[in-house]
Amino acid sequence: MSVVLDLRIEAEGWSQAVGDAASVCDAALSAAHALTGRAGEIDLLLTDDTEMHQLNRDWRGKDKPTDVLSFPADPLEAPFLGDVAIGLGVASRDAQARGISLKDHLSHLVIHGYLHLIGHDHIEDTEAREMEALEIRALATLGIADPYSAQS
Repeated sequence: MSVVLDLRIEAEGWSQAVGDAASVCDAALSAAHALTGRAGEIDLLLTDDTEMHQLNRDWRGKDKPTDVLSFPADPLEAPFLGDVAIGLGVASRDAQARGISLKDHLSHLVIHGYLHLIGHDHIEDTEAREMEALEIRALATLGIADPYSAQS
C-alpha cells in the first residue's frame, strides 16, 4: 500500500497557479512515503486564506491565516492518517518571498503536512533537524532544492 490521497480544491486559484495540483500532491506524497514507509489515506484540502484563518483560529487559537495545518487521525482510524489543509495566499506569498515556484512550495508543504500526520514535529531542535532532513531528501527526489538553505 502507498499513500492514498483524497484531494479537495476549494480555491480555484490553486489550479491556475500550479496546473495539475493532484499530480503535484501525489508526487510529493510518494516521495515522502518512499523515505518513511508509512502508508495510509490522507484528506488534503487546498483552500484560501479565509478558511485557513478560521481553521487556525478554531483549532490552534491563532487568529491569522497560515500556510499548512495537519490534523492527525486517531490510530484507531487506520489506515486513515489524517487531514492536511494548505492555504493559497500564505503559501503564494511565502514562495514569492523565497524566490521559488508555488508548485515546488506546494510539494514541500504536502510533505511537511504528511510528516506531521505520521508523528514528526519541529518544536524541539533535534526533532526539527530530523523532520527537515526528511523533507530535504524527499524534495531532492523530485528535483526540488533544499528549501531551508534558500531562507534568509
